[in-house]
Amino acid sequence: ERQLVESGGGLVQAGGSLRLSCAAVGFTFDGYAIGWYRQAPGKEREGVACFSSTHNHTEYLESVKGRFIISSDSAENTVYLEMNSLKPEDTAVYSCAAYYSDSDYCFEGYNEVWGQGTQVTVSS
Repeated sequence: ERQLVESGGGLVQAGGSLRLSCAAVGFTFDGYAIGWYRQAPGKEREGVACFSSTHNHTEYLESVKGRFIISSDSAENTVYLEMNSLKPEDTAVYSCAAYYSDSDYCFEGYNEVWGQGTQVTVSS
């Protein structure tokens, strides 16, 4: 069974940093697109960052460009989301997903598997 296990969320003051981790269990990320998504209370889920090694494409939500970085460690079979200069509006539950993507837009995919989500709270 494919599983994603996330860690690294927490409470941080505005301007601070956090690094989220997403580890694959039961499979490897080879051939998958990987995305980080977030959902704040009362809002729809939105894509934050994604990359596809197949299409050599990385995408970021406009509001996090220059602050967030998505990266991977194939040896650890883990994907990271480095979040810097955090703002209160970044507060949300963050989830990672692995999926197949045939698109040049790496937020689009199918046959996805999701992590359980981790809470990120940024205080002002």
